[in-house]
Amino acid sequence: MTEQEFFTYKGLPLVRKDNTIYYGNMSDKYVAMLTVLSTHKVKDLEIADKTRVQLMSTDPKTPATEIIAKTSERGSLYEALDVASIWLSKNN
Repeated sequence: MTEQEFFTYKGLPLVRKDNTIYYGNMSDKYVAMLTVLSTHKVKDLEIADKTRVQLMSTDPKTPATEIIAKTSERGSLYEALDVASIWLSKNN
C-alpha cells in the first residue's frame, strides 16, 4: 500500500487514529467520526462492543456548536459503520 491509499468500506476511505476512525471523503459535505467507547477480548483480539457515530460537517465556516449534525451509539463497529454509511449516502 502506498502512502496515499486508504482502507475503504463501501468505497469510502477509513482513517484510524487510536480509538477514533474517520470515514468518508474530506471533500464531501460530511464525514463520519466513529469513536470506540469500549472493547472486549476474544482470544488475543480486542473487539469493539460500544461505538459512537457522529456525522460531522467538513465546511470550515460551520460554527463549532453545529459541526456535529447527528449522533448515535451502536453495539459493534460493523453496526456503527453501517449507520455511518447510510448517513453519508443521504447527506452528501
